[in-house]
Amino acid sequence: MSEPLLSVRNLTLDIPTGSGTLHAVRGIDFDLNRGETLCIVGESGSGKSLTSLALMGLLGKGIKRSADRMTFDGTELTTADSRKMRSLRGARMAMIFQEPMTSLNPAYTIGDQLSEALLLHRNVTRAAARARAVELLEKVGITAAESRLSQYPHQLSGGLRQRVMIAMALMCEPELIIADEPTTALDVTIQAQILRLLHDLGREMNMAMILITHDLGVVARVADKVAVMYAGELVETGPVGEIFNAPTHPYTRGLLRCIPLPGKTARGSQLGTIPGIVPSLVGAVEGCVFRTRCPHATMECRGPIPKRVDGDHAFRCIFPDGKRHDEKELTA
Repeated sequence: MSEPLLSVRNLTLDIPTGSGTLHAVRGIDFDLNRGETLCIVGESGSGKSLTSLALMGLLGKGIKRSADRMTFDGTELTTADSRKMRSLRGARMAMIFQEPMTSLNPAYTIGDQLSEALLLHRNVTRAAARARAVELLEKVGITAAESRLSQYPHQLSGGLRQRVMIAMALMCEPELIIADEPTTALDVTIQAQILRLLHDLGREMNMAMILITHDLGVVARVADKVAVMYAGELVETGPVGEIFNAPTHPYTRGLLRCIPLPGKTARGSQLGTIPGIVPSLVGAVEGCVFRTRCPHATMECRGPIPKRVDGDHAFRCIFPDGKRHDEKELTA
């Protein structure tokens, strides 16, 4: 079996604060092969975006990153210097950011911003770079692509700006694309178009993709693998079919109960909710971080939580199937 394109083991991110160290991301493990799509899901503040920025080497100076292994096609990213990371970013690893209006530079035309990456990483002429920009704008569904090159970001709608960001990420045909909630600011119709576009382009170019989202409907449509993140930890990972059909961790089951199912959810019925709030991650973090919101929590949940692995499916819970079999329940 070939080595994964991206392999991460025990990725940890700590942020110093006035009241102590914020343990924002703890013990993240996953592998991603070429052509696969991994969706990372979870509530806001769970560490999804920080994880993606850590992979790209774009963290703020105050954030401490450590990992046992974080390799991209054989290159160890934790020890790569800034020169090496610059050669990878844009050329072999690309990122589509959450808000295209703040990601595009308002002072430069769309054509200049699209051409920049290709001129930096490939030995091509400016004319060839502009031709490539037109080709990709057409591929992502932008009409009158040639005329768009002279426009500025504020002259485009949100959907068009997001398509420009996708085209920009594809300029050098990267092997990995990280899309951080790329449809958050778009209406539902445009969201579906953008996600289908990303999925189809990934298949066409055999790119690996990490899609960060909080929309489980999106996950069901485009993912090969799912990683469920809560309070800085991956609490459950596995193939998309197993996660949706046989969710094991109580948090995963809680998320799935929050979405309506066509043909199953009765009109007017109440959707599920997850009570409580995400706990503080400042200072020592012990036991299961979900225990204060879990209906199955016991005093045992304050202790070490094993990682249970069944083939490609893994989860963190003290109970073998992620839930209790007796009636006695206690919030720890």
